[in-house]
Amino acid sequence: MSAEKREILLEKRRLSQLGGGEDRIKKQHESGKLTARERIDLLLDKGSFEEIGSLVEHRCHDFGLDKQKFPGDGVVTGFGKIHGRPTYVFSQDFTVLGGSLSETHAEKICKIMDLAIKNGIPVIGLNDSGGARIQEGVVSLGGYAEVFWRNSMASGVIPQLSAVMGPCAGGAVYSPAITDFIFMVEQTSFMFVTGPNVVKTVTHEEVSSEDLGGASAHSTKSGVAHFTAPNDAECLFNLRELFKYIPQNCEEKTPLQPSRPADPEFAAKLATIIPASPNKPYDIKDVIKGIVDQDSFMEVHENYADNIVVGFARLDGRAIGIIANQPLSLAGCLDIDASLKGARFVRFCDAFNIPFVVLEDVPGFLPGTDQEWGGIIKHGAKLLYAFCEATVPKVTVITRKAYGGAYDVMNSKHIRADFNAAWPSAEIAVMGTKGAVEIIFKKEISKAESPEQKQIELEASYEKTFANPYKAAAHGYVDEVILPEETRKKLIRVFEVIQNKVDTVPRKKHDNLPL
Repeated sequence: MSAEKREILLEKRRLSQLGGGEDRIKKQHESGKLTARERIDLLLDKGSFEEIGSLVEHRCHDFGLDKQKFPGDGVVTGFGKIHGRPTYVFSQDFTVLGGSLSETHAEKICKIMDLAIKNGIPVIGLNDSGGARIQEGVVSLGGYAEVFWRNSMASGVIPQLSAVMGPCAGGAVYSPAITDFIFMVEQTSFMFVTGPNVVKTVTHEEVSSEDLGGASAHSTKSGVAHFTAPNDAECLFNLRELFKYIPQNCEEKTPLQPSRPADPEFAAKLATIIPASPNKPYDIKDVIKGIVDQDSFMEVHENYADNIVVGFARLDGRAIGIIANQPLSLAGCLDIDASLKGARFVRFCDAFNIPFVVLEDVPGFLPGTDQEWGGIIKHGAKLLYAFCEATVPKVTVITRKAYGGAYDVMNSKHIRADFNAAWPSAEIAVMGTKGAVEIIFKKEISKAESPEQKQIELEASYEKTFANPYKAAAHGYVDEVILPEETRKKLIRVFEVIQNKVDTVPRKKHDNLPL
């Protein structure tokens, strides 16, 4: 090979590495963002990245674009490793025409998505784009649709992770929205279908990009974002952490890690954590940390619908999902947002062979016109449906309240949970003691000389008879009543037995989830 040909290749590589050039890279840094290639270097194991399509250029000649060609065309694509496990990745380059998506930009993304599906490997998208390349018109829009279609086909086949690390607006938001988890960076990333200017024109609302679709808005109000971070580096670190809990594809399991004991501080609390008063709250996260391997709990959707807690952890080195009612918020009641949050998480676990544990303390569904008119019936049904259709190993531990339809919904024995345990503090009934007594003994209370005293006596009698786990245990709806401090040991032994569980659902084209 001649020296000239060698130099031509090296120069093209150099230009590709430069993206939009030094000036634009400087502006990217000044705005608090890393470049597309810097992000890949932080995300992947050192030296593992292999690029695909570094010399691709766009094909548009209109509006002066024939004079603005950059090798790579605004997106860096390829594959590498995270914790030694392969993954495909694309990283949009805002320094090249604002990271706008062209026909060839889309083709590069589609190529690695196709490869990811064929090879059963996760795909990670780092989004930082001004949207469709307007100069290319419908060709750019077609490119987005090609990406969306692949997102849909890959769903439940390989894990798809998205990090929004800059603008993501208009139709561009629907690719991350279809993926399994979305990470956002505070102050520098935002997602919205229509931006502040359009909102002002149509609805006359004055709103900033951050308030409309920033990381805070989507992690607390809409629930679109699952994780947030203060900067690019921490966002990518969190993405690497999540990778520890997910398998390569729907046919595999997450690799085992060395077992670690539960945090002794929280394990010691289990025996006394349930308050004497059934109306007094406690933090279910303390229960989680007292059961799972130390420092292994990674919460998902931490700031959204905090009346339910979901996340990943390890139990004796095995990756598991956690779904837990949170008595500190709305007394642990299920509402619309909690139902959606829980259902989405359960379905991810089921799709990717991740067994899960339900920690139940639920007094029921949240009452009120807002909930009823907002569709709590259909949204609550999504959580019920998710638990019903799940075929992975699934276990429930009732720590305190398990009332009414919410008892059924939260992975009860009747919807085919594999093992159901209860603590001695569990109360399994149609409703709470006070409400039940008021209905059952309405006439008796009204005729008593002292209705208030009669109510107290009847509540005490009802509580002694029904507000416990033993009626359910007698029917076999609870497999075992256990002491809180026995929970970890019991769960480890149960999962050892059911880890290779095989279950099927009736043959169908697909289900009809109550959307």
